[in-house]
Amino acid sequence: MPTVTLINGDGIGPSIMNEALKVIAASGVNITWEEVDAGMAAFEKHGTPLPDETLASFDKTRLAFKGPLTTAVGGTGFRSINVALRQKYDLYANVRPAKSWAGVNTRYEDVDIVIVRENTEGLYAGLEHYLTPKKDIAESLAVVTRVASERIIDYAFQYARDNKRAKVTVCHKANILKYTQGLFLDVAREIAPRYPDIQYDEKIIDAACMHMVMNPKQFDVVVCTNMFGDILSDLTAGLVGGLGLIPGANIGADAALFEAVHGSAPDITGKNLANPTAVIMAGIMLLHHIGEHSAADNIQAAVEKVVSDGVYVTPDLNPNSIAGTIEMGDVIVRELQKV
Repeated sequence: MPTVTLINGDGIGPSIMNEALKVIAASGVNITWEEVDAGMAAFEKHGTPLPDETLASFDKTRLAFKGPLTTAVGGTGFRSINVALRQKYDLYANVRPAKSWAGVNTRYEDVDIVIVRENTEGLYAGLEHYLTPKKDIAESLAVVTRVASERIIDYAFQYARDNKRAKVTVCHKANILKYTQGLFLDVAREIAPRYPDIQYDEKIIDAACMHMVMNPKQFDVVVCTNMFGDILSDLTAGLVGGLGLIPGANIGADAALFEAVHGSAPDITGKNLANPTAVIMAGIMLLHHIGEHSAADNIQAAVEKVVSDGVYVTPDLNPNSIAGTIEMGDVIVRELQKV
């Protein structure tokens, strides 16, 4: 029986995580959840957004399941806990699948894109400072290393092979950022020939954004540096219905964290309105990671059935819905019990 560090998160986090845990329990998988705090809730309780007991739990379990956390915007407040955890545990691969849903009205059908994002360096390395005493000039340093580039690009190609996908597209800005992005692109060109069964493509990042909204079906697995991947993964979420449907995995050599990638939505906290789909989908990724493939597939089928029916879903999926967060979770459990 695996033990998993559980971080319920801020805002809507506890309510959607409760539904995810309920669904996972109904699948028949036995997991010991070790509940700890992080983010604003931890700051208010412990005076720090990332308490020692939280780190101690993750040190031991090497697996975490996390709800959304609140991070202040701008120069005040504490640094992103998501970034801190990724860097501390070297969770170098951020994997964000975006796939069209039956029952969700979007501009496109049959979108199926996986963004693989380098997760530990780039502009998110946290190397920034002011250049003047008046703090009127700020500088951020982007760090791109050969080692990190090799492992994330190799991960993307191996992911494509393991999941029977046809193509990997490397997105970059090497035409302007000739050293950092140039290094990333050079490494991609070195690694691609090692995977002759996978089609290789490369696109400049701004052109990639344009092509993605004009014809998303040309993309399969996409790999890029940290900030570009952050942007593209939200873009692909928009193609299939929004962040309320998108899970995320942060994978390292010996640790992994699975999460809802949307925000903590304090404006709807406690109103039974939050969509639990994204975090349930993150739970599915967690189950696949620990080898519980049958349970993961069963949950996937149950969630897809409920979303496709469009009746017992949250109002963001159907404004005329008669259900909320709890009711949607209950119906997913009932569908799961039919399997």
